[in-house]
Amino acid sequence: MTTNKRDYYEVLGVGRDATAEDFKKAFRKQALKYHPDRNKNSDANERFKEVNEAYQVLTNSEKRSRYDRLGHAGVDTTGTTGFEGFENFGGFGDIFDAFFGGTGSPRSR
Repeated sequence: MTTNKRDYYEVLGVGRDATAEDFKKAFRKQALKYHPDRNKNSDANERFKEVNEAYQVLTNSEKRSRYDRLGHAGVDTTGTTGFEGFENFGGFGDIFDAFFGGTGSPRSR
């Protein structure tokens, strides 16, 4: 699956070794630049949303870690990673039991 999203580090204009303070400064700069009340360009609102999204991901340590490992797929809230909905199952045995009615023990005759 391809995505047209830009790299979050690029969006904020920081390196991958940036600190929390670096993110904060970069966010403020970009937010002021693209805020729809200050910037009347047609794409300002979209760019502002992009900056905000990048900041939200990169300042959350769990999301940043997933983003660094998996890219946008690791933090994409519109798609799925393939295993959502299986949290209530204890493992593959429970999944098979749920679908096939198995108990894990041989049937008595």
